[in-house]
Parts: sequence; C-alpha cells; structure tokens
Amino acid sequence: MENPVRTTFSSAVAESAQDYIRRGWTVAETANGACLVTDEDIAGIEVTGDTAAFVRRYLRANNLTGPVIEIPGAERREIHLVTGLRKAARAIEALREAGVVVYSDGAGIPLPPSKLSAGAACWSVAPHEARWVPPVVAIGAAVRAAAKGAPQAARIAS
Repeated sequence: MENPVRTTFSSAVAESAQDYIRRGWTVAETANGACLVTDEDIAGIEVTGDTAAFVRRYLRANNLTGPVIEIPGAERREIHLVTGLRKAARAIEALREAGVVVYSDGAGIPLPPSKLSAGAACWSVAPHEARWVPPVVAIGAAVRAAAKGAPQAARIAS
C-alpha cells in the first residue's frame, strides 16, 4: 500500500521536509514544523534519562547507531528512529513493559527543526550521519541491557 506523501510545504519547513521525503518518509506539516508519520517501515522509540544515555553508549559501542532526535526539556529525551516493526511484536511489547514510548501505526514524531514547548527538536545523530536506520530489536537489546545495569557489557563492546 502506498502512503500519500505531501509534496508542498510552507517555506519555513520546505527544505527539511523535502529531505525527509527523499528518504521515503511520510511527512506532515504541523503548526510547530514537520512531523514524521510512522508506518510499517519507520517508527520511533523514545528513551529518557539515564536509560537514554546508556542506550546511546551501547548503540555507539556496537556500531548500531541510527538517526536520533533530541527532545528539549529538563530530562534527557531521545527518539531513536527504527525499522523492522512487522516482525518484532515481542520486542515492542518488552520495550513498552520497560516504560519506553513506542511511536508506531501513524503516530507523529516531531522532526527537527520543529518547535516544542521547551525549545526546538534537533538531531543528535542526523540521518545523513547515520549509516542506517536500525531495527527495533537493536534498541530493544540496548534497553534490556540498560535495565539489567550492564556496564560490563558496554565496556566489552567498546
């Protein structure tokens, strides 16, 4: 099934929206900027606080880092873009049980440079800096390791 993709945007978000569309992402314009509309090919996993820091180190140490959106606020919040949701129901369930937010099935994710109440969303790792968009199971493994408090696993991987 082909997703309808908007191809005209206001001048404020046009350039970034066109870049996202070239990546095959469905993008909508909101009052605050551009929004990624999740589908069966791309989704987002939001991690916060110390878990976010651990997940970032784990992914970097294992060469699994993909695009990461940093959400401004008092606590560290990151949304990791992921693929592979169709065959990862157990991984998604485990992520939700761990308290992680999973954006899928048409949920919207603010894309940089969207304005939010605490500031603007920005890329921690921009799509052009990442070698891929990792599967959700990679983030699942990182969150599982963080929950176990596995500093030794992160040292071994680095």
